[in-house]
Amino acid sequence: MADLNNHHSDTLTAIFQHPVSHNIRWHDALSLMEAVGTVVEEHDGKFKVTIGDETEVLSRPHDKTIGEQMVVDLRRMLAIAGFEPAAPGKED
Repeated sequence: MADLNNHHSDTLTAIFQHPVSHNIRWHDALSLMEAVGTVVEEHDGKFKVTIGDETEVLSRPHDKTIGEQMVVDLRRMLAIAGFEPAAPGKED
């Protein structure tokens, strides 16, 4: 499993936050996806993201933050691949 820096860990925590966070920046989510998986920008501007065995094609959001459906999709992909935020007090 990938070693995540503090910034990636913060983004991972935000993705798994309940209720769904509405202020996760696209740039931060993209950086996390690149750290834990493979991201290929397609010729049509969409991003083919593979994390573990899961692949999704995502579109860059119109504003700086990702939408609720993208958060849900990323949460599912990350959970299936075994990524979850560290429990409070369990950070290495």
